[in-house]
Formats: sequence, C-alpha cells, structure tokens
Amino acid sequence: MLGVGILKGLAETARNFLGSYVSKDRLTTFQFPEERAPRIEASRNFPFLVYDGADWHEGMRCVSCLICEKECPPKCIFIEKSTDKKPDATGKPQFYPTTFSIDVSVCMSCQICVEVCPFNAIKMDVDFEQSTSDRFGDLLWNKERLAKSNEYYREIHPTEAAAVDAELAEARAKAAGAKAAAAPVKPVSGVAEEK
Repeated sequence: MLGVGILKGLAETARNFLGSYVSKDRLTTFQFPEERAPRIEASRNFPFLVYDGADWHEGMRCVSCLICEKECPPKCIFIEKSTDKKPDATGKPQFYPTTFSIDVSVCMSCQICVEVCPFNAIKMDVDFEQSTSDRFGDLLWNKERLAKSNEYYREIHPTEAAAVDAELAEARAKAAGAKAAAAPVKPVSGVAEEK
C-alpha cells in the first residue's frame, strides 16, 4: 500500500516525542540555573595552570620553558621568565614564570599547549560559564586567574590526572632515592672494627 512507510515513520516519531515527556532518562532538557549537566571529561574550553599544594605561587608546575608560547598557533600565550630559580616538586631548582598570561579572546582551545608541555603544567578546563555583564571584561587572564589546584584537575579529568599523579610520584620517589644514595654514610661511633 502506498504511504505505509510514511505512516510507520510518523508513528515512530510520535512515540519518541511522547516518550521523551514520560521517561525520566530520555529527558534532554536541563532547567539551567537550577539543574546542571554533568561535566564531560573529554570536553575542553580554555587552558589553566596546575599547581600542587596549598599555595598557587609556590606550587606552580610551570618552569617557563616557553614551549607552549612558541607552539601556540594564534600566539595568545605571553610568558616572562624569571631570573632566579625556586625548587620544584622534586626539589630541583627551576625557573618560574614571573608573568604568564593568556588572551582568551584569541585562544582557539586547540589544546596544542597541553600536548607540548613536558611538565604537565597546563591543562584544558571544562568550565564554560565565562560570561560577564561587563562588555569589556578582562580577556587577558593572568597567572593568578589561570592557576587551579591539582585537586580541581583530578575532579574534572580523573583518568588523565591519575596517570599524571602516578608519573609525578615516580619522579619524586626517584629524586628522593637519588638524594638518599648521594648522602654520605656517617660511621657509628664507639664500635670497634675487627681485623
């Protein structure tokens, strides 16, 4: 019979349309300010700088290698390298950025800066609520605004963060083992040597 396929398609569409109002797991609309969609681990918005510990300035993982600044296609990352060094997480003296800025009006969220960073210091955020009522809002984000804790990183990217934390723990253990092996052994006083 002519038009059976069209009637079957219309029946399927009507079933899906009415079913989306009845079944809770088929609802696709969120009442935004009250309800929030779950964060998707693979999504990305703008980069942020990861720091370890409680103080963002002391625990910053970035060592000013300038690779992300050089590799950024739109050239939106601006870094000024320090002249002195401070110890990193493993205790090794490293340079640090005195200024680290990202112009988010130019950033295209390509994630190249994350891929080229050898210190796991820059990662992509999933926070998309960046709107402001100020028409000329601050679009040049400085180091303080970009800094987010390792706990936050574990919360938004749990699988990737677990691998990075394991890698950093292994590096710290290796550095501690090398430091212990390099320490001189003190002789125990009062013990006579046998000949």
